[in-house]
Amino acid sequence: MTSTDLARGPDTATPTPDPHPSVLRNPDFRLLIGAATVSKLGTAVSSLAVPLTAVLALHSSAGQVGLLAMLSTLAFLLIGLPAGAWVDRIRRRPVMITADLVRAALLGSVPAAWLLGCLTIQQLYLVVLLTGAATVFFDVATLSQLPELVGRDQLTQANAHLVTVDALTLVGGRSAGGFLVALLSAPTAVVVDAASYLWSAILLLRIRRPEPRPQHRRDTRLSGDIREGLRFVFSHPTLRAIALAGACTNLSIQLCQTMLPVLFVRELGLSDGIIGLFFAAGGVGVFIGSQSARPLARRLGAGRVLWLMGLAVAPFGVLLALADRGPALWLAGAAWLITMCKVGIDNVLKVSFRQSVTPDHLLGRMNATMRVLLTGSLAIGAALAGLLGELASVRTALWVGAAGLAIVWVPIFFSPLRAQRELPGAGAPR
Repeated sequence: MTSTDLARGPDTATPTPDPHPSVLRNPDFRLLIGAATVSKLGTAVSSLAVPLTAVLALHSSAGQVGLLAMLSTLAFLLIGLPAGAWVDRIRRRPVMITADLVRAALLGSVPAAWLLGCLTIQQLYLVVLLTGAATVFFDVATLSQLPELVGRDQLTQANAHLVTVDALTLVGGRSAGGFLVALLSAPTAVVVDAASYLWSAILLLRIRRPEPRPQHRRDTRLSGDIREGLRFVFSHPTLRAIALAGACTNLSIQLCQTMLPVLFVRELGLSDGIIGLFFAAGGVGVFIGSQSARPLARRLGAGRVLWLMGLAVAPFGVLLALADRGPALWLAGAAWLITMCKVGIDNVLKVSFRQSVTPDHLLGRMNATMRVLLTGSLAIGAALAGLLGELASVRTALWVGAAGLAIVWVPIFFSPLRAQRELPGAGAPR
């Protein structure tokens, strides 16, 4: 003990409170992120196992497999807005648990029907459509409950963990799906997804934090609630900028990731392993971005990071459009990693900004509106990629995607976010 310690005495030193306590100390958040991890891992497995069930077990055509893929996302566009308005009227956790149980039952019906010899492509259509509908409710309820569960001061940290889960399942989930399909069979591998949703429901049931009943006027109609949510998003300068930037990003990236496999297979003749490694680099990029979002925001300012990263990725779209064999392929791979790193940063900071500026009673509708816009952008990007690829060329579609990536920073730069330095979630909603 030093002389200074003796002079100060044993009782005068008080521990300094941690200015940035870990959100993982919250047991309810650990249960939530555990539920998200197992369900997303199962979803990644079934995203490969379900279409392979159609191909291997039912000998479906390319058109039927394409329709299966479309139906898996159609629910976001069809019921996204009503789901958001409805979620704002009731407690969110029971919605999440119910959605998990519904998805478990639907996916469990696939291997059961296969074992009984009565599985059809029509059943797969119905399963993916209804599973997508349950996922709409689950995702909107999860994003809407997060501010109440962890507190608005820990939103950025909580979202960083959730985006990290997305990145890790993106990298490992499909690989695990391929292994399970090879080891068992495609229909049997779907059991893993069904079991993951049951596990998720059990974890959510263990959350102890009481959830208050949302304040809602009983005399309002669902259509009026939907219009209120739309007006709020498009009239709010921060949310409007985030919506425009996110839509542009999704459309541009979808153009690239839809056409890149076509380029790799038809023009460059790359092996499946090389293509898999290329897109796995994107998952690594999302992981790096999710981990670096908070440190970059503290150093440079949260709003500045968003538009600076958008400006920084502008040249990398060109490298994607110029992808070729040899060094150009390595450069394109690095460009894809950096572009997806920006997506990881965006997913942490933009979602946190969205949650921090939205009052509790509008969270469901805001999240649903954003989900419809962003999912719609993915659908438009995929359709535009196919159109440009048919009418012009694969390279033309990639150049259009590169042009979109070059301007994704503009809506953020000309919004109040440009001057926002504090991390999202530092204060009460405005």
